[in-house]
Amino acid sequence: MEKTTQIEKPAQMDGTGKTERITSNIKDTALIFEGGGMRGSYTAGFLVNLLENHIYMDYVAGISAGASHSVNYLSRDIERAKRSFVDLVLDPEFGGWKSFFRGQGFFRADYIYEQTPVDGGALPFDFETFTKNEAQLRIGAFNRDKGEFVVFRKEDIHEMRDLMKIVRASSSMPIFMPPTHYDGQVLVDGGIGPGGGIALDIAKRDGMKKFFVVLTREKGYIKSPPKYGGFVKAYYRKYPEVVEAMVQRHATYNQTLEELQQLESEGKAYLVYPEVMPISSRETDYKKLAGSYLLGYAQGKRDIEKWKAFLEVE
Repeated sequence: MEKTTQIEKPAQMDGTGKTERITSNIKDTALIFEGGGMRGSYTAGFLVNLLENHIYMDYVAGISAGASHSVNYLSRDIERAKRSFVDLVLDPEFGGWKSFFRGQGFFRADYIYEQTPVDGGALPFDFETFTKNEAQLRIGAFNRDKGEFVVFRKEDIHEMRDLMKIVRASSSMPIFMPPTHYDGQVLVDGGIGPGGGIALDIAKRDGMKKFFVVLTREKGYIKSPPKYGGFVKAYYRKYPEVVEAMVQRHATYNQTLEELQQLESEGKAYLVYPEVMPISSRETDYKKLAGSYLLGYAQGKRDIEKWKAFLEVE
């Protein structure tokens, strides 16, 4: 693995010399992380480059795996950004088919999102830095019972349990993972909502005009209709809105990509595509994930000056 170190976390100081707020240096651009399961190992390399080069945007939105990227970005934790999508698969509690058939999910969500982040856990999360970071956060999930897309804001997060429940909810892959119960709601993966896993619509509703979008598919990718629509309809027969959202996701996703490409042509968006995508969303092979991360990291290192030019930062 590429060796990385924890970066300095710039902050303001109050009159007593205590840390008050962690500031951003880019205030006019929405950073958007696409979902994509373990394809996030590749885009974790992009995230690490952003942090290593002190590129701090004050508005971050993510869905599904993009939600994990978003909170790791706001905690400015290089090691966790990488380990979340690479090293964690070595943990015997991570998941797999045995976990799936026990009803815990192919990815064991209760462990990954609620047990690893705590102090002493396999992947501790720096909640203090996250809290002090002034940047806005948006995470999308889908309410299974009401058939509604739900957007969580940083103001909804009062303790780490809230944050990790919300990230888990956004990442609860339909069929492959159990839904998340939080705040009186039953929530599934936000990727089936508006945008198809890309939070462009959320950022636009918040008035953002400029977008830096980290994607998990290669340029030119077009999502196809689901192959197992009949199974989806049977599995979620009690939840027709979920069925509709899943069956129509390809059209929603492709429409969002078209809009992003138009914004890019107008100079309002920068789209970061993986040059290749060597793995699937459910990859659990450590060597493949490690290789995927290194490819993303190398690409980010090559392209960083182009990113800086768009973001107008030195």
